[in-house]
Amino acid sequence: MFGAEVHPNYDRIMLSPLLAGDKSFDQIVINSLDWYKENQIDLVAGEHVDWIDRAKKIVRGHGGTERAYDKLLIATGSNPITLPLPGAGRPGVMTFRSKADVDDMLAIAQPSRKAVVIGGGLLGLEAAHGLNLRGMEVAVVHLMPTLMERQLDSSAAHLLEQNLLARGMQIFTDANTEELEGEGEDGAVTAVRLKDGTRIEADLVVMAVGIRPNAGLARAVGLECDRGIKVDAAMRTSDPDVFAIGECIEFEKQCFGLVAPIWDMAKIAADHLTGVAQTAFAPVATGTRLKVSGIEMFSAGDFLGGEGAEDIVLRDAARGVYKRLVLRENRLAGVVCFGDASDSNWYFQLLKDGEDLGALRETVIHGPVSTAADPHESLAMLGEDAEICGCNGVKKGTIVKAIEAGSASVDDVRACTKASASCGSCTGLVEGLLKLTLGADFKPATVKPMCKCTSHGHDEVRQRIRSQGLKSIPAVMQALEWTTPDGCASCRPALNFYLLCEWPGEYQDDSRSRFVNERVHANIQKDGTYSVVPRMWGGVTSAKELRAIADVCEKFAIPTVKITGGQRVDMFGVKKEDLPAVWADLNAAGMVSGHAYGKALRTVKTCVGSEWCRFGTQDSTAMGIALEKMTWGSWHPHKVKLAVSGCPRNCAEATIKDFGVVATEAGWDLHVGGNAGIKVRATDLLCKVTTDDEVLEYCGAFLQLYRQEARYLERTAPWVERVGLKYVQAQMVDDEANRKALYAKFLYAQSFSQIDPWAEEASKHRQKYQPLAELV
Repeated sequence: MFGAEVHPNYDRIMLSPLLAGDKSFDQIVINSLDWYKENQIDLVAGEHVDWIDRAKKIVRGHGGTERAYDKLLIATGSNPITLPLPGAGRPGVMTFRSKADVDDMLAIAQPSRKAVVIGGGLLGLEAAHGLNLRGMEVAVVHLMPTLMERQLDSSAAHLLEQNLLARGMQIFTDANTEELEGEGEDGAVTAVRLKDGTRIEADLVVMAVGIRPNAGLARAVGLECDRGIKVDAAMRTSDPDVFAIGECIEFEKQCFGLVAPIWDMAKIAADHLTGVAQTAFAPVATGTRLKVSGIEMFSAGDFLGGEGAEDIVLRDAARGVYKRLVLRENRLAGVVCFGDASDSNWYFQLLKDGEDLGALRETVIHGPVSTAADPHESLAMLGEDAEICGCNGVKKGTIVKAIEAGSASVDDVRACTKASASCGSCTGLVEGLLKLTLGADFKPATVKPMCKCTSHGHDEVRQRIRSQGLKSIPAVMQALEWTTPDGCASCRPALNFYLLCEWPGEYQDDSRSRFVNERVHANIQKDGTYSVVPRMWGGVTSAKELRAIADVCEKFAIPTVKITGGQRVDMFGVKKEDLPAVWADLNAAGMVSGHAYGKALRTVKTCVGSEWCRFGTQDSTAMGIALEKMTWGSWHPHKVKLAVSGCPRNCAEATIKDFGVVATEAGWDLHVGGNAGIKVRATDLLCKVTTDDEVLEYCGAFLQLYRQEARYLERTAPWVERVGLKYVQAQMVDDEANRKALYAKFLYAQSFSQIDPWAEEASKHRQKYQPLAELV
């Protein structure tokens, strides 16, 4: 037996505990040197094979050692992938594949020194955990949006990331490494620089970005190879006297990196080499566990589901538990467990058996022994001193007494005891106590859920996002115990907006949770082309802008140009692949996106006002431009349109807009809640003001109140009707301090929103607009 390492064979998957200090090297050795002698095995350690003479059946090591063979087994494993980055050869940059790699890492791993692990997969996170336990400050850089995307869905990956962050690690996802910095050309690594300019200091960089089958020797001696050494079901290569197993092989276009199938390969190769049986290799589903102490995680099979699949999801926000079972034709096809993997072996057996679940379908999510007791029975068994609301320290007895004294709803109990008034996570328990205490007299509030993924309504979700500090879609889904793994087309756009509104500058907009028009920043038409509408401030344009539009239309053969009802120019029939170039040409003329495609500020329509009109009482055009300059780029629950009329004749139709301004001799009348859609609604008069600054302040405050309290896809008209004009006036007309606070919050959010998406897309993301190549 030839081995490239000087050591006897050891359990390579236990390198992570070795790095972490949980195991010694002796504890991970499988067979000692004495074992080889006792079993009369000639071990040539520390000498890799550099040639195989298949004709003479001789193997030669790089040190000149030769051995003859009748049958040969190749188990050369895999090589770690090293990214071809500038600085990849610097001292301190290494991979994680052998005991020597662990020794090299431990030579640098000192408390307070800094390590960067490139790769957030299974091996990378185990390396990061080990270095973290050694006292290093660890950052993980991962190219994909979520960690361990090959083993976890986005919900489980979110919980994993939160767990690692709590351990003091830094996590950079969607991150592309550009260079490994150091002093001079050959100096030790000092930092990792990402393509977005982020610089992460590093004394040690570990690349854990994947493996490749080590098939170089086999390829050199003429064995048939593709990605790996090709073998049949007996583990035999293209040479009948040469077998191969492990990570170096390829079987039916599949390579292997987990240990379970490799043990099967070894048994099958042994059967054929010794002639004791004619077994055949057949890949089976494999499970994955993360070897990080304190994190229970398991995944197997088709855990992402998709068309034709059914999801069963269990979330326990308090315990940080997430389970997802994927069923196809009532058979378990995939499983993800995070936070509690105690039932993983049982699930894995169900998956491998592939049998119809039958009646087990109803309880399978709870494990082999269902512990799903009646929650109301559990509540009844609690003592009077049992704490129901942890935020405010409200006990069961206090709530029951309040109910017996006349509180008949969650709102009543909340007002009386403050139970559920903070984070809201105990709302279900309060409802349960109401039902237990009132019996048939309890009338639960009828709240329409956001969608089929949750029982919570929009208002409850927004309140929980705010009170619990939830700052990502996966965090919301876990905390509110969503019943689906990734939400749906109804809830994801809503959650994306709520988070964007609540945490400006902190929450990163998730383009995948937007509708198609907002993802491509143009309106798709029925023939698959797009329309482009540049912004025209207050409906005012210039010869330069019109000339640029004409040039664009001719250059890109845009067939239709139309004036819109919002005093802008709409270009119809733009091909998707032409969008970035069209935007770039319009940008060059000083024009930005008109957001005609978004749940956003669309237009500010104006009349010419006192500057030109003999009836005008105020400069409505200047006011409209000022309003549009302040509000453009703002995202809302639905589209928003403004208008400014220069006199009560109202030529700009301000009284059917979301926020309308009508000039008078004394100043400005402010109107809200208008709509000119299918159901026309005239505005309500909010108030009268005298100065231009007041118009801007009231407009910003109104839009912010609408943004933070309306439900997604609710226009201002139905929102004002639902909450009442008096409520709006109480919030921002009668309460000056609150109005100014709302206005300030709107302006703060705008400091992050007023970035032209056309310029961003044209300069950075042109590739996504290119058509896919046709494969013939």
